[in-house]
Amino acid sequence: MQKPLVPLLDQAVAALLHAAPGQLAGLVGRHGSPLNVVWPHILRQNVDTLRAVLRAHDVRHEIFYGAKVNKSPALVHAAVRADAGVDVSSVYELRDALGAGADPARVVATGPAKTAVFHAELLACGALISVDSCEELAALEAAVVAPARARVLLRYRPESNRNSRFGMDAAELLQCLHRLAARRASFIFEGFHCHLGGYAWQTRVQAIGELAASVAAARELDLPPRMLDIGGGLPVRYVDGDAYDAFLPAQEPADYRTGRVPTSYYPYGGRTDAASWLHNVLAAPCGDGRTVAQYLNAERLTLALEPGRSLVDQAAVTAFRVTQVKALADGKHVVFVEGSSFSACETWFGSEFLVDPLLLPSDPQRASEGAPFAAYIAGHSCLDDDVITNRILNFDRRPMPGDLLVYANTAGYQMDLLENEFHRHPMPRRIVVHVNARGAMEFSPD
Repeated sequence: MQKPLVPLLDQAVAALLHAAPGQLAGLVGRHGSPLNVVWPHILRQNVDTLRAVLRAHDVRHEIFYGAKVNKSPALVHAAVRADAGVDVSSVYELRDALGAGADPARVVATGPAKTAVFHAELLACGALISVDSCEELAALEAAVVAPARARVLLRYRPESNRNSRFGMDAAELLQCLHRLAARRASFIFEGFHCHLGGYAWQTRVQAIGELAASVAAARELDLPPRMLDIGGGLPVRYVDGDAYDAFLPAQEPADYRTGRVPTSYYPYGGRTDAASWLHNVLAAPCGDGRTVAQYLNAERLTLALEPGRSLVDQAAVTAFRVTQVKALADGKHVVFVEGSSFSACETWFGSEFLVDPLLLPSDPQRASEGAPFAAYIAGHSCLDDDVITNRILNFDRRPMPGDLLVYANTAGYQMDLLENEFHRHPMPRRIVVHVNARGAMEFSPD
């Protein structure tokens, strides 16, 4: 029997789940299941943690909250109150950011397929635009109306990501730089941008080194860059690293209702957190003997980041109410919950959320009763693949109707990436937790 992958919990989150589970049950009773519970102050703490690393290396910096990671308005407001900029990928995210009070000058648009309406609103408010291609630069130029000018970054496609459809290679960057130099009345060139898949800090260092030639080329064209934006991908630790390392190689096909072990996962129990990752980037050699931090300072460049998942680390949980437990013909058991896998998206990507849910009993007297029980978790729709976890989970006791299964740390894409109103179920609600100076919790709709 696999040992559970117990979630790491922020103190404020643990206070609700362990010290006041009745409050959570009451919230689910009033607002429905699944219920997303959000702690905005944790985002502000995460901003401060990254900012401390940047200041320790004495580099100019800008942190843009990657708003695509979560739909919560409270989290966008928290980012603005934390004096972070906002990274937007659609006109709707732009409108939300401005509605939350974001300074338009500190909004960056990074979506690769921006519409004409998106371009127009970005130009109207003076936001920074990451240009994904030579074609986008031409479209943007056609949209500029004098005397306005478009503030732009050029998006680079690093060698480690050469097969990506996003960004431009070095030759295309140079082509765009010449176009910008010839059309200074239409553009304000501010620097370069890249966004890599994966979570390795080494690839970001490599990309910075590759961009050095483009930085020099821009200066030769009298287009001095001020910013180098390396995107997001800062890792988050969800579970204890030792437990995670022991869990992965011990998995067997029988541990899954499908009889198949997924081939890839997010690094839920990675050894590097976001702050350590950022320190590693800044302290790494940059190819000429200088560290990345020394290179940035010598070139008078601002390092920009677009963290999403790492800024909402620990900032939300998702509670599902158990509706039924069923024995199946193959000897397995399934726990049905009020909610669907559209609100817990990893199975739709052929992977798993390798964080076990916490089982909170509706009747506290049952908390220590019963024998160990194993089951997978399924949603309430008519789809056979509406499965929140294909993995067979081991519980201390049999879940009962009315109990809550609480998934921790779901703010990073997990809770709302795929949510919808299938079967006309209403969209899951979000509740914001405010922790006052005395440590007491107050709740309000998001």
